[in-house]
Amino acid sequence: MTLIADGGSTKCDWVLLDRTGNQIFKTRTLGLNPSVVPEEELLSRIKENTELRGVFNKVEALDFYGAGCGTATPREILHKILESLFVNAKVTVAEDMVAAALAVTDKPGIVCIFGTGSNSCYFDGKTTRTSVDSLGFILMDEASGNYFGKRLIRDYFYKKMPAQIAADFEKRFDLTPDVIKTNLYKKPNPNTYLASFAEFIFTREEVNGYFYNLISEGVLKFIEYKILCYKEAQQVPIHFIGSIAHFSKDIIKDCLNRYNLELGNVVQRPIGGLIEYYRKNKLNN
Repeated sequence: MTLIADGGSTKCDWVLLDRTGNQIFKTRTLGLNPSVVPEEELLSRIKENTELRGVFNKVEALDFYGAGCGTATPREILHKILESLFVNAKVTVAEDMVAAALAVTDKPGIVCIFGTGSNSCYFDGKTTRTSVDSLGFILMDEASGNYFGKRLIRDYFYKKMPAQIAADFEKRFDLTPDVIKTNLYKKPNPNTYLASFAEFIFTREEVNGYFYNLISEGVLKFIEYKILCYKEAQQVPIHFIGSIAHFSKDIIKDCLNRYNLELGNVVQRPIGGLIEYYRKNKLNN
């Protein structure tokens, strides 16, 4: 049996397939980003899932694709944890960009993630290549959930948010400064906390000028820093993965048009495409 995991900072989707590609189960845990979640918490989040516990001794191969797994140290931390739990499995850990690329296309293109965090890669149809190392949510992550959450909080406290939107924002969230600072500087997963504010943009009925400009500014910065850095940008489609991308598709298209860039596929969650890739290419059909 092969267990596939697509792990973000907010949530992680798991799918268990038998040798012929039949789905045995699909389940979800909290996010497993080893760059921001302590080892003990990573272990706990996996162990508390009943379905996963039931196959700790049965999985033969485990391929984990995750946010925060782009550098060696966090990747090794998660690899060690997974090997300690899935004792009979051959474990591989790769960054989430690999899963995104395999899920969204089988042809050359640039693949972008707009979820809790953001990133991009060039995909030649088989392998991925990044142009800029990601330094995470504090320094980078333009157009991500945590980027937009941070902007909303800043605009609210700097009084740059339109009055009616600010009033609605106050009703939706606890904006006590001590509460915000505790979540940012004392508790785990500050990036996920910031991203939770971004839902405010996408759960309102109208896309007004304030939200349009906010999203456009983030997307344009992402294009400048994380798409135009690839020499192939003008020759291949630009694909997007993630909830932020899903709900911002029209704005993303407008922003790409300014640079004469082609919008490719937009997929909210990569796990479905990843399953199909495994059925076609990795399992013994």
